[in-house]
Amino acid sequence: MVPGDPRTGDRGGTSRLRGAVLWLATGAALLLVAATSGLLPVQPMRVDSGSMAPTVAAGDLLLVRHGQGPVQRGDVVAVTSPLDDGLLVKRAVAVGGDEVAVEDGVLVVDGVAVCEPAIDPAHLDGVWFGPVAVPEGHLFLLSDARDGSVDSRSFGPVPESSLVGTVAARLWPDPGPLPSPSAGC
Repeated sequence: MVPGDPRTGDRGGTSRLRGAVLWLATGAALLLVAATSGLLPVQPMRVDSGSMAPTVAAGDLLLVRHGQGPVQRGDVVAVTSPLDDGLLVKRAVAVGGDEVAVEDGVLVVDGVAVCEPAIDPAHLDGVWFGPVAVPEGHLFLLSDARDGSVDSRSFGPVPESSLVGTVAARLWPDPGPLPSPSAGC
């Protein structure tokens, strides 16, 4: 039987389907390569640690958005670790020009206590920290699960140049936007 042969009734459907599947597979592969190489304005990122629990858990797959304007206090961000070349996911609690401290377990930015409903009091350590002046062009990053986590309390403010992007959403296992840092305040 010849594809597209009117005598047999074949209109070439099998070869068209095969061609469409090949085009889709090629497109998906190119999209995956572009997304993971930073050629797209977003990239997927798997979380390796539980330092951001309960907001983000180890094993979660996140969508990180590149170049969407300045980081805001409360944003969950991905940065290149100042300790090695790995990637970290942390919460930006202060930006350049801010003064940050932890007083009796409460985050204080520029003298104002910050409501943090995502923080489980059972996962706080170091009831007192700071104050630290965050230099312009830097971010002060904290883990949501602060007990035993390595964050800006250990390595200091992080240059904005190490920012990979802002976490836009969770892709897996519970797809959707991350909870707002002020929800419940």
